[in-house]
Amino acid sequence: MQEICKVCGLPKELCVCEEIAREQQRINVYVIKRKFGKVVTVIEGLDDKQVSIKDLTKKLKSELACGGTWKDGRIELQGHHEQRVKEVLVSLGFTPEMINMR
Repeated sequence: MQEICKVCGLPKELCVCEEIAREQQRINVYVIKRKFGKVVTVIEGLDDKQVSIKDLTKKLKSELACGGTWKDGRIELQGHHEQRVKEVLVSLGFTPEMINMR
């Protein structure tokens, strides 16, 4: 018996809930400076109920070849990756109009 998605009612193989959620996310990307002059790229605005932030963090860290973490509903990546983050997010299915760069 196939598993059925609770949100859309389609089988798990055909489920499009996460893709739709990715298109509707309003994401903020900015760079901050921490202690000792360390630069961190922060990605906010992701809804952890609709998109797996843990998996997204893993993919971003792999693509950008950097360290990072996710906590309090935001992703923090070590280094200045502002432009590359937007490219990677678009390649993962997020719409470029919904990604705000500060």
